[in-house]
Amino acid sequence: MASNDGDRSKFFPLIEKKHGGPISLWIDRLRDLGEAKYPEQIAYLRENHGFSQAHANALVMYVRGSTSSKRFNSPAEYFKTLDPSVAKKIKEIFASITKTYTDLELVMAWNQPMLKTGDQYILGISVSKNHITIGPFNTDFVEIFAKKLEKYESNKKTFKVPFDWKVDGALMRAIVKDRLAELS
Repeated sequence: MASNDGDRSKFFPLIEKKHGGPISLWIDRLRDLGEAKYPEQIAYLRENHGFSQAHANALVMYVRGSTSSKRFNSPAEYFKTLDPSVAKKIKEIFASITKTYTDLELVMAWNQPMLKTGDQYILGISVSKNHITIGPFNTDFVEIFAKKLEKYESNKKTFKVPFDWKVDGALMRAIVKDRLAELS
């Protein structure tokens, strides 16, 4: 079973149990594919040997030299990798929420900063080349906040804001309030 530390080798006992043979057999088979690209390696394991996406990804990435899926140990470490103005904006977004909801914890999950309470995620943020994507974990936030989200590009699970966005703290707190109500 995979663990929170991101160690890809923690999948190996399950791979051996499900697909047989030592893990070295599967590593050798991937290496025998030569210069095959990631999608080809994944397809080989999935189509020819019945691997799940998670097991195939863990093995392929391990063979490619990425022994851990975890890239950051803390939000602070993540922020150091960003342009300082973008890091400042993300911190401002989180601060607009946590000044009211002081019990929320800022953590790293899926290599992105997230707010959570207990074991439930409330909201996450990711950075792209030209914008910040905000991902509330509310199941129906787009319908509830449709009017307020009109000026943003949004889909069923996220909305995008520019790097120079004037943080709408009221909107952020309303989204979080709705998520917390959904959990109770």
